[in-house]
Amino acid sequence: MEEPGRKRKIPGRVEPARAGRFTRTRILSAWNSVIQDEGHSNLRGTPLLKRSSPALSAVAVALLTAAFAATTLAQAPAVPQPPAGSPPPPHAFPPPTNLQVLPKDLTSEQVHDIMEKWAGDLGVHCGTCHTADPTRIGPNGRPMLKFADDTRQEKKTARMMYKMVEEINTQYVGKIENSGAPVTCGTCHRGHLSPEPYAAPPEHHGPPPSGTAPATPMPPMAH
Repeated sequence: MEEPGRKRKIPGRVEPARAGRFTRTRILSAWNSVIQDEGHSNLRGTPLLKRSSPALSAVAVALLTAAFAATTLAQAPAVPQPPAGSPPPPHAFPPPTNLQVLPKDLTSEQVHDIMEKWAGDLGVHCGTCHTADPTRIGPNGRPMLKFADDTRQEKKTARMMYKMVEEINTQYVGKIENSGAPVTCGTCHRGHLSPEPYAAPPEHHGPPPSGTAPATPMPPMAH
């Protein structure tokens, strides 16, 4: 028979409404309340559990564990959720290593942008120059690439072609006044791994085809 007006406390139970108000002081107070009940008797005269009893230790541990868990959950910062319709977070690229012709102070994003430009100029993908690692599977279910590996000959060729383009722009194009846009991989490749040969159309010396305006004669060259 319980004492009238006294709410029964269930060891180990934490009310959800009060979970966020647990502090270090409340945890110590809960421990002291368990210790102070030692040696008292309930209304039936049955002695309560002693301090040395394993059951008392289990009750105390359960109470303190629940209080600590409630305090931890209450103090944990909420993870902000991105607003609806916002773009996905930018992809994180590994730091560049084994840079032999590119500047070594480039960031991973800058190297990735250069690689994307080269791949577009040649109409290829990253796997053309970089070997795959079958032991590492990416989020798309495909093997990840070993960017620092120099096994493929295509990667060695790309380095030589980069040095050639840089020399053309600095030693030749850059010295011509009003030369216009610099030379790039796409200047010759135009979306093909191997540049397609250019064949000039045959020169026409006869009369123009019917339905076309006659060509304007070129002025005579000055002597």
